[in-house]
Amino acid sequence: MREVRPPKSELPPETASFLACVATILELPFEELPRPSAGEDVPGWTVSRWLGGLGLALAQIADAPSFSWPGPWIARAGGRYVVMYGVPSGVVWDPVGGPAVEPEGGFVLAAGDIALALPPRPEAPRSIGRVETLAVAEAAGKPARLLETVRALPGLGLEGDRHVTGTGTFPSGMPGSALTLIEAEVCESFDPPLDPSQHRRNVVTRGIDLNALVGHEFTVGEVRCRGMRLCEPCTVVQRHAGRPVLRALVHRGGLRADILRDGWMSVGDPVRTGPSGPTDAAEGGPH
Repeated sequence: MREVRPPKSELPPETASFLACVATILELPFEELPRPSAGEDVPGWTVSRWLGGLGLALAQIADAPSFSWPGPWIARAGGRYVVMYGVPSGVVWDPVGGPAVEPEGGFVLAAGDIALALPPRPEAPRSIGRVETLAVAEAAGKPARLLETVRALPGLGLEGDRHVTGTGTFPSGMPGSALTLIEAEVCESFDPPLDPSQHRRNVVTRGIDLNALVGHEFTVGEVRCRGMRLCEPCTVVQRHAGRPVLRALVHRGGLRADILRDGWMSVGDPVRTGPSGPTDAAEGGPH
């Protein structure tokens, strides 16, 4: 997502901000979007038909104040439009600026035929990463506890963590709920760096592209896992961080994974695709 600010023009703020939100989500220059006719509703036929030419459409949201989406969506708030993101959602881009207000309405920009819009899966990364940090929290909002070694329970999570006991913010036992990972490189891009009690992920890795593990099996030490989806940011992380991190974590919030096999993982363990085995220890990972 690339933020687009509308240029100075005679367009009303509502129209200009809506077009800027669409341009931001599609990562297009503002000038490539069509201009609605004078007096035309926002959004109207001009934008809707233009989106149709791209295989896209706008789905109106029935209850914007309570709506959440694991990606960008457009909210009407205080006479302008803003880009929202996450579950639960927060504002990640306000093209024309204004006071913070609750969404009054909104739209999801979606594919007309989702089967034609599915992106190809990236190839599994060949690099070998390392575990830098292991953390569990006994319940939602509780501080993270750092561990050197922890047992991984298939279909549940890490022993002692809220995902196992069902005391987290989100439901346990669902696909992609057992294990969360984030890259150390992402954490260190903030000043000060994000710590486990702020980002709320179980495993901090270094040296491997976690986004590329979606749809692939991989191992953390001796534990077999499967990457299910990106662990996109939400207002929960921003609240724990105590600073604006939501926008900066979009597509960089890490990975949600399932645990496929019982085992132990430790700080220093290799993270890689392919089978685990005796070569793990030979490559320098302490156990």
